[in-house]
Amino acid sequence: MPQHVPPPLLDAVTRQGQGPASSRVPAAPRRIVFLAHRDLGNPAAGGSELLIDRLASGLTEQGHDVTLLCGGQAARRPYRVVSAGGTLGHYLGARSAFARQVGDCDLLVEVCNGMPYLAPLWHRGPTVCLVNHVHTDLWDMRFPMPVARAGRRLEHWALSRAYRDHLMIAVSPSTAGALRDLGVPDHRIRVVHNGVEEPKPQGDRSATPLFTALGRLVDYKRIDLLLQLWERVRPVTGGRLVIVGDGPERARLERLAGPGVEFAGHVTEAEKHRLLCASWMLLHPAAVEGWGLVVTEAGARSTPTLGFDVPGLRDSVDDGVTGILAQGASSFAAAWCALALDDERREAMGKAARERAAAFRWTSSVRQFMAVAAEATSGVATSGVPAPAIGASA
Repeated sequence: MPQHVPPPLLDAVTRQGQGPASSRVPAAPRRIVFLAHRDLGNPAAGGSELLIDRLASGLTEQGHDVTLLCGGQAARRPYRVVSAGGTLGHYLGARSAFARQVGDCDLLVEVCNGMPYLAPLWHRGPTVCLVNHVHTDLWDMRFPMPVARAGRRLEHWALSRAYRDHLMIAVSPSTAGALRDLGVPDHRIRVVHNGVEEPKPQGDRSATPLFTALGRLVDYKRIDLLLQLWERVRPVTGGRLVIVGDGPERARLERLAGPGVEFAGHVTEAEKHRLLCASWMLLHPAAVEGWGLVVTEAGARSTPTLGFDVPGLRDSVDDGVTGILAQGASSFAAAWCALALDDERREAMGKAARERAAAFRWTSSVRQFMAVAAEATSGVATSGVPAPAIGASA
């Protein structure tokens, strides 16, 4: 297993004081380390890994020295990637790997996705915790009761106590609200939204009903529920349901699938763009999300979203405007049929979704993150005075 992958030489930003590039390099924080579960190249990577990759890449372009310390294989990126060990073992090895292969930094960003690294207990410098979503209910969905109880208590203690003197980044108001419910005060919470790339020119919409679900095939995404509802919807709408993505649930889901269902697996960015442009709507049956990045990706292609009224999707979907949030399975199926049969309303929602998605770009996410990073290293980040809201406009 490679221990690190060095970034390409960035001549323009490493020659201090030479040329216009040096003016792009902020004074501080210069050296930033992200501590995360996976690298984007991991087969199990998802929205969290994409967010960190876009932040790290954007910071590197601006002249920062960025390292990702993660579990599993290290992949080649524009920034340095260091492997701290195996998928689970790296949680215990993160501290020693940081000391051995990183050494020091101006800012350490712990990405907490359920299992914490407890970085404030062993890192003395400025530290920030980035939270996609609090896993309170997911522990019970994914683990036996004793393990779920222990994991939930550890996560809640880490977020509410271990980080009591540090800033926390939430990716949505829903996640910020979940942190407040754990006792994290407002003055320590900042929101940095996900972004999307500027989309290519709009492709053709399918002439026949085409519905797409996109994401990792894991239990809490509830694709099995979507397949059940499809059996009720298909006789009304006809058409195809395309499931994009892979994961441990795929074999079971393929056995459950009825007529009109296609499993596309992993697809290229070009194929994802084509599918989102062609789709009549994005279907998002997940039980919880941090934000729901695919919602914004679909919106950038003028495609509305149908999901459940759950954390994260309440933020990325403007209910009744850019999509529909259902209260339960029956209302989800009813909304699916109604929107599929109403061309005018579907097109209006798609237009509104595209306009809203234009406010979320990765360049804006990087700027929002840099504002938090500067605050965290300024020495007054947790003074108890609420910071100005960090908007999402590009």
